[in-house]
Formats: sequence, structure tokens, C-alpha cells
Amino acid sequence: MEVIKLTAIGFVLGITAVIPGFSVATMALIFNVYDRLINVIVPNVKKILASWLFLLPLIIGGIAGIIFFSIVFSRLMENYSAVAYWFFIGVIIGSIPVIYFKVTGTPSAQNKINLPSIPAIICFVLAVTAMIFMAINKPQASEVYTEFTLPIILLLFLAGALGAMAMIIPGISGAFVLLVMGLYPTIIGFIPARNFLMLLPVILGACAGILLGAAFVRFLLKKVPQQTYSAVLGLVIGSIFVLYQYSGGFNGNTGFEIIISIVCLLAGFTLSFLMSRKKEAVKENV
Repeated sequence: MEVIKLTAIGFVLGITAVIPGFSVATMALIFNVYDRLINVIVPNVKKILASWLFLLPLIIGGIAGIIFFSIVFSRLMENYSAVAYWFFIGVIIGSIPVIYFKVTGTPSAQNKINLPSIPAIICFVLAVTAMIFMAINKPQASEVYTEFTLPIILLLFLAGALGAMAMIIPGISGAFVLLVMGLYPTIIGFIPARNFLMLLPVILGACAGILLGAAFVRFLLKKVPQQTYSAVLGLVIGSIFVLYQYSGGFNGNTGFEIIISIVCLLAGFTLSFLMSRKKEAVKENV
């Protein structure tokens, strides 16, 4: 049963990895696998192999999710982009309490509310500001590269590394980083076109980026956990503005489309919030 659950989680994470503005790490936090992933992703083959029952289902599900959603993504975004983005916004809003309590700690039995420190608040404000800036300056469509030259290979490797490092950090979208670099249309087109040769530099770069990114996040969480989670909270909240920009808001929508978007927003929020509550209930029973 656990294997099926992890495979399903991996499938959702794979789908998330394809969507610009939506954070894989945030979704991993929601599904309560983020901390374990960060601690397993190390340059230590023995430790990785020892966790194969945890990693393998996630990897298989993730690959399936990426392949599946890469094929259907363009059609989905072309016909139902607003609905999809509003659902994602709801999911992110529902995850905010979980991350906030990582900053302040859960309320005590006396309902005492802990407040974040000044440095934590500063990190939060800077992170929100950075995401709003990206939302305002969101990139437009980019050129699609098809030539397999050395500069393109190096560029694809760098894109894979930076995108994977971004995926490790909650609130940051690896796909959005690729979009900012102008390489998202190129890379997302490799899988439907079965151009796996050009996908290889991206995969190698992603492997390097995941190892480096995981080590960086572990360092921050060990040294400055409250400031780190405050920045994460800011990135998560700021990503709502990014997704809102991609959704196009309600401009030009009919009353029915607005209602459907709101329903999807509430559905995403409910799903995320209930999963978060379930996670806290499990902690209390342990």
C-alpha cells in the first residue's frame, strides 16, 4: 500500500514539475515527503540505495507524471488554462498554514501564538518581493531550439541544473526558471517529439542540480531554519501572484467561466488543506 501511495505522490510531483509557476518542493511538503527527500538526496550511493523502497516508487511515478503531462500539457493549457491555474492557486493557498507553522511552531496547549523574528520577517518580505517582481516581468514565448550544437548542449545542461536546484526550494518553480531562461518551449517539446538525445544534457544537469540544491537547503535548514522557512513562505505566497498572471485573471471571462474558476480554486484549497490537517493529525498521534 505504501508503494502505491508513493508512486501516486511521485506522479503528482512529476505533473507539477512540468507546470511553470508551480513548485515541486511545495507539493512535496504538502504530501509530507519533502524532509525525507532532502535527507536522502546526498552524494552517498549506499545511503541512496538503502532508501530504494522510498525513492524508487517516487522516481517511477515522477517519470510517468512528466511523460503523461508533457503530452497533454499543451492541449490542457490551450483549452483550460484558467481553470488549471486557479486550481493550482487553491492548492498553494491551502498549503500556507503548514509552512507558517514551520516558521512559528504549532500553537501550544494554552493557544499561545509564537511570532516570527525580525530577520525571519525580512526574509519573508524579500522573498515575496522577488516573486512579485517575477510575476510583473513574466517572460513571453521563446524560440524553440532544434540544433544539437555544443553551445546548446551546455545551455541545456545549465538549464537542467538551475531548474532542478529551483525545484528543491519550496515556492520556486523549476519550470518557471526554464521559462525565464527562454528554454521551456524547447525542453517541454523533447518528450512528445521523443527527442531523448537532446533531453540527455537536461537530465545530467538536473542530477547535478538536485545534489547541489539538496545540500544547500540542508545547510540552511540546519543553520537558520526559521529564516529559511520564512523565505519559503514568502516564495509560496509570492508564487500565487505568478500563477495569477499566467491565469490571465478574470479578464474576458464569462460569468460561467468565473464560477468554474472559483470552484476549482476552492477544490484545490480544500484538497491541500485537508491533506495538511491529516499530516498534523498523524504527528499528534505519534
